[in-house]
Amino acid sequence: MSHCCGGGQQTVSLNVEGMSCGHCKASVEKAVSALDGVSKVDVDLAGKKVNITYAPEKVKPDAFKKAITGQGYEVV
Repeated sequence: MSHCCGGGQQTVSLNVEGMSCGHCKASVEKAVSALDGVSKVDVDLAGKKVNITYAPEKVKPDAFKKAITGQGYEVV
């Protein structure tokens, strides 16, 4: 049985207020990427969105919100 990448990935899009520059983008990407089970983080500064691809058996969306608010941004 293989436990590699592949099926089972989900993507969630969060609206985040307060991000305005490259530093903001990097902070959010680093905080969310550090969570176990996250495979991709895409921050759209102009659209105020964070798209996260993750393995739902390893991490829940609540953890993303905590990571982002922990950096000082607001998930709306």
